[in-house]
Amino acid sequence: MRTHRPAAVVAASFLLMAGAAVAAPPAYAGTPGGTHAGDRNTDFNGDGYEDVLIAAPGGTIAGQKGAGYVTVQYGGPGGIGTTRGAVFSQNTTGVPGAAEAGDGFGRALATGDLDGDGYDDAVVGLPGENIEPVTDAGGAVVLWGSAKGLSGAASDWLQAEEPVAGAGFGGALAAARFSPDIPGDQLAVTDRTDLSIYQYEAAARRKSGSPAPASRSSRIPGTPGREIAPRAMTTGDYDGNGLADLVISGVTVGSEPGHGWSALFLGEVQGLRYDHDLRGGPAVASGDIDNDGFDDLVTGEPNSPDDGGESTTGGVVGVYYGSLGDGPVGAEGPGTPPVWWTQGTSGVPGSPEAGDGWGADLSVADTDGDGYADVAVGAPGEDIGTVADAGAVWVLRGAAGGLTATGAASWDQNSVNVPGAPEKGDRWGGQVRLTDPNRDGRFGLLTAAPGENAGDGVVWVFSAAAGGVTAAGSWTFDARPFGGPRTGAGYGATIDE
Repeated sequence: MRTHRPAAVVAASFLLMAGAAVAAPPAYAGTPGGTHAGDRNTDFNGDGYEDVLIAAPGGTIAGQKGAGYVTVQYGGPGGIGTTRGAVFSQNTTGVPGAAEAGDGFGRALATGDLDGDGYDDAVVGLPGENIEPVTDAGGAVVLWGSAKGLSGAASDWLQAEEPVAGAGFGGALAAARFSPDIPGDQLAVTDRTDLSIYQYEAAARRKSGSPAPASRSSRIPGTPGREIAPRAMTTGDYDGNGLADLVISGVTVGSEPGHGWSALFLGEVQGLRYDHDLRGGPAVASGDIDNDGFDDLVTGEPNSPDDGGESTTGGVVGVYYGSLGDGPVGAEGPGTPPVWWTQGTSGVPGSPEAGDGWGADLSVADTDGDGYADVAVGAPGEDIGTVADAGAVWVLRGAAGGLTATGAASWDQNSVNVPGAPEKGDRWGGQVRLTDPNRDGRFGLLTAAPGENAGDGVVWVFSAAAGGVTAAGSWTFDARPFGGPRTGAGYGATIDE
């Protein structure tokens, strides 16, 4: 629980404006999710290797159930392991507040170099945090990167200027270079209805006593009657102007509830500009699937309702290809209309069934080093034989013509070389993350089963070879090596993209 502490608010960091995009030098891009390791922003210790941030938002800390914690694993020539890592919670020295039941520390994650010091920082959402006397108002913690990696020391606290009960501030997070006139990445934070953009001072000023970021908040725009309740965000340079664009994704509320929709904001020299809404969500990820220099947007709708509100497809994934110009993705502007994929698409392993949850989570990166980003798809509701909700994952391949089923592969816990066995409610594939922690140019796969071991949660590691992701040599870990309490933790419920 925290007392109300408003953040400083200034104008001009977030704009809802009309007009054409303004070109900016490519050096300003800094967008995560691209096909090259340099596009990612998860290097907390500045050694050039990608690190991994995983949350257990249901973890019990000091007897407080659901207080939550996160773990960090540092990459290196041998990839990630369980010896170079750490665990953080609100009971970690220097982290604001204290662990309390239901806070959900880590229910959302983001990474980026917020103060421009060359070390990426971790942002941890706590949408269940109480801001006295307001319940579930939510908050977020910034863990600063350094040559030694993440630290709880001098961590920063963020919350809505006027906390609202049940608003869940920190429920979705993203960080990237949306504007060139800042020392580092800007941070996007949503609550139930609003988007806030935070801009930190350069590291030298932040460390000299002025850590409070400038911020600007605005209601998330959308079509009346089809407002979006945000669940996730992604960033990518869809229009090729060298600045990151932002997509807020969720499900609709209002007269047509429950459908996946996303709001597109274009990054421009003046700041972010809302452009239009896109069908698809609440899962989203970005990367250059066809290697044309423009990031592409991938959306996942694991529970796609028909007009009667029942799931009929088992989930659908949409691909919007980036292009030059305004409105770079979607049928409403330049570029292509979305291409829709299901398990019923020719060449995709499996078959669609109600409740599969295909597209519940997504990740986009190059798994075989051919220059084309591939797409990992999680389906935590997939039944394996008679075992309900055991879960499965897919990887679809990128190519010059876009996403293709050629070479598509899928795995579950019954697959050859995959440790474990499918059990009811494992929800394997609840989170998927393509990562290159050994910097060989091929992104391997992390897939989590937050329901494994009666809700303790376990993460699987798949390597990437010349042919892409392979189950050969795959292995598992949970939070135990880092000192994280396991019981009911839901470890892997969130993995930073």
